[in-house]
Amino acid sequence: MEPEALSALLSPRGWSLLQTLPPYDRQRALAISQRLHREGLDPGLVAAALTQSRLRAKARDKLGDFADGMLFTPAGLEQATRLDVAAHHARRYRDAGVTTVADLTCGIGADTMAFAGVGLRVLAADTDEATAAVATVNLRHFPEVTIHHTDGLSLDLSQVEAVWADPSRRRRSGSRVFDPAAFSPPLDQVLALRDRVPALGVKLGPGLAHSQVPADALAQWVSADGDVVEVGLWFGPLAPEGPGRSALVLTAGAAHQVAAGPDGPPRALVGPVGAYLYEPDGAVIRAGLVSQVAADVGGRLIDPTIAYLTTDHRAQTPVATGYRVLDDLPFGVKTLRAYLRERGVGRLEVKKRGTAVTPEALRAQLALRGDGAATVVLTRVAGAQRVLVVERL
Repeated sequence: MEPEALSALLSPRGWSLLQTLPPYDRQRALAISQRLHREGLDPGLVAAALTQSRLRAKARDKLGDFADGMLFTPAGLEQATRLDVAAHHARRYRDAGVTTVADLTCGIGADTMAFAGVGLRVLAADTDEATAAVATVNLRHFPEVTIHHTDGLSLDLSQVEAVWADPSRRRRSGSRVFDPAAFSPPLDQVLALRDRVPALGVKLGPGLAHSQVPADALAQWVSADGDVVEVGLWFGPLAPEGPGRSALVLTAGAAHQVAAGPDGPPRALVGPVGAYLYEPDGAVIRAGLVSQVAADVGGRLIDPTIAYLTTDHRAQTPVATGYRVLDDLPFGVKTLRAYLRERGVGRLEVKKRGTAVTPEALRAQLALRGDGAATVVLTRVAGAQRVLVVERL
């Protein structure tokens, strides 16, 4: 966001305009813009207000009703933590007895807001001037927060008991950065802070390889409503569980955690397909805890390299989607086409894991017709390609 646009939005006239705009509708945006121009409003202000209206509508998925009183930059919104996830971050600090925290990369302020919301005093920073200004607006109701336009690594950490960092993983062009040394700030510099402030938390992309997790970290992969959104690295008093890997699954307002014991997840049992099939949540898979869930539900893997579980009995687990197995067929287009046509299946949901077949190409080959619906799972069982016909529990 340009400084001129931000200043215009923060003027009494700009803020009033922004607050009175109707809910954003892309199809109506041009007509609203033209009407405001006819009323004599500055075109730059109108463009800035409509941009914020669009970003607020997009932000509701992450921040709920709070988005309606906030300002955003596109990049800041992209990296902002979902409020329900940020709340879990904040509880770790609170439960560790922390009262003051430095947010080295506050962005538009989502995590900082969550920290302040549980009563922590926050020293926050961002290297981008416009983003720091936006965060100041967004956190205006929290006097316990101080925001600086500076490199977070330059903050005086003697004032705080804990540190939080969410390094930027995008270039200015918007392309992703995968080398931790090219993060902003670089990951190794952030991790080095735990020698000075042991209570350190770091948010990273969920694609982080297990080999990149420090030995003294608790790495927790987090999913929210089915999407794996991050991996958090927790150190010192913020990880009372001790080092290791875990998964946090947030769904329907509830939180469920999967963690291995001190010796790691159990050895995976592998066996034939039973009466039920389970697809573990993505956070469980990323954390490498599929065998832990299998042990928890008394099940087994259908293949040592495939993240599907099976049981002979119906199991209750909030961290995997369950299906009843109706049929188990060898993979073959002709065989499957005949099977589906015999049952009048015209709508087919295709799930896959461990196969190069694409659902779109398969549907075209099957030439489905009929009023029925079915779900099939294309996968490997004991190394062989199979088609499992299932129904969701």
